[in-house]
Amino acid sequence: MSKKHTILSGMRPTGQLHLGHLVGVLGNWVKFQDEYDCFFMVADWHALMSEYEKPSNIRENSIEIVKDWISCGIDPERSVIFIQSMVPEHLELSMVFSLLTPLGWLERCTTYKEQLRELKGRMLATYGFLGYPVLQTADIALYGAHKVPVGVDQLPHLELAREIIRRFHSLYKKEIFPEPEPILNKVSKLVGTDNRKMSKSYGNFIALADDAKVVEKKVRGMYTDPNRIRADIPGNVEGNPVFAYHDLFNPDKEEVDDFKKRYREGRIGDVEVKKSLARAINNYLDPIREKRGSLSDNDVHDILKDGAEKARRAAGKTMSKVKKCLHQMVD
Repeated sequence: MSKKHTILSGMRPTGQLHLGHLVGVLGNWVKFQDEYDCFFMVADWHALMSEYEKPSNIRENSIEIVKDWISCGIDPERSVIFIQSMVPEHLELSMVFSLLTPLGWLERCTTYKEQLRELKGRMLATYGFLGYPVLQTADIALYGAHKVPVGVDQLPHLELAREIIRRFHSLYKKEIFPEPEPILNKVSKLVGTDNRKMSKSYGNFIALADDAKVVEKKVRGMYTDPNRIRADIPGNVEGNPVFAYHDLFNPDKEEVDDFKKRYREGRIGDVEVKKSLARAINNYLDPIREKRGSLSDNDVHDILKDGAEKARRAAGKTMSKVKKCLHQMVD
């Protein structure tokens, strides 16, 4: 029996994964495999909460992001990789938790209000979207997760999960779930290629699945110092995304330092700096591309089938305990 603590983390399959995911969340996940029993979930039910009107891409995206996970170092022999909807116990426990979660707890959630304001063009004033944190609590509790990697914006959801779990324990006089603690995700230092926040909606990212020519094209079009109209004009390195990417992906630190010095002095053009950056990023992505290219859709289906079986075994044990609590109350 493993003595490691358990981690549950997931991603919604709403689009391509990019370099920001790699240096942020995925980099953390790879390290977690050495320290924890890891359950990594493709959160397709959560994706449907906002994409229910146009769900056609969710299945394809689910396969593609699992390819990215494995290519970046998530090992299906060491971690459980599964799709949320393949484990019906998620909805079963979510239903149980929804029965005992006061409506006011959900309505006060700041992220719910923010999402309603920010996600334009979609009708999200739904029962399901309001109950997003309840399903999230079920996701965590099913596997007895002690730790949950979250961003700062998700901390209110995790605190709500802890409240729901405490309420369950208080009502049924039996503690069967750990109260999950947060692990704050390392925040990606990457801005988008246009110097705005990196976002799928802006299309300002380099995807992990982009080939070498696409990377070169995106790097050529990257934002630099807007006041530098000629190569002989001194430029700003600070706040320049080209150099932020160099710092992360170019292992030749002497070259990077030389570029910065000459850029500040007006002795190097953007073209040379960008060519070197494209080469560095492609070198960084080559092993990931090679691994990704070796994975077929059938390979991924087999991994997800195996992962779902492992997840269901763990989830089934939890639901047996939950049902015993509920039946005791009925008796």
